[in-house]
Amino acid sequence: MKQIVLASGNKGKLKEFSEILSEFDIEVLPQSHFDVVEVPETGTTFVENAIIKARHAAKVTGIPAIADDSGLEVDLLNGQPGIYSARYGGENASAKDNYLKLLDALATEQENRSARFQCVLVYMRHADDPTPIICQASWEGTIGFEVVGTNGHGYDPIFIPEGYQRTAAELSSEQKNSLSHRGKAMQLLLAQMREKGVLA
Repeated sequence: MKQIVLASGNKGKLKEFSEILSEFDIEVLPQSHFDVVEVPETGTTFVENAIIKARHAAKVTGIPAIADDSGLEVDLLNGQPGIYSARYGGENASAKDNYLKLLDALATEQENRSARFQCVLVYMRHADDPTPIICQASWEGTIGFEVVGTNGHGYDPIFIPEGYQRTAAELSSEQKNSLSHRGKAMQLLLAQMREKGVLA
């Protein structure tokens, strides 16, 4: 069985990647399995940060790595919180801190609340891979006026996907996986990995 390290400690992401890649006889291991410490995300874009994380994990472990960098862009806020989505409310902010700060920032805006989730996935064969696979996908929607729903994580309770009257936190896991930025990016990544012979 082939092994790939996931450059993340997020258990939800690990479960998602493991379920999808297990059918290809690939075991996905979290970077904590190898005592890989998180690397500073010094990039200015989702692409740069995903590459930094994948390269670091591949270098420390010596095996192929997958990393993702994702976040929420709000048009009225010039794309913020963007790459700072996870720490929008402060360095050790909780998801609740983040989305409450965002709701506050949009409190006086009734109309222009368009936003999208972005996800960039990077697959690196080794730390010096000159041509990593890079896939990007987005999920369009708007920011709601209140916190609704208990499924999902992050900004899901205030994000209303395009074509829906409810938040991402009210959707089932199956619905979300077929619609979401990460779900779509995963399908692009799988297609590229097949094309390059990574997957049988």
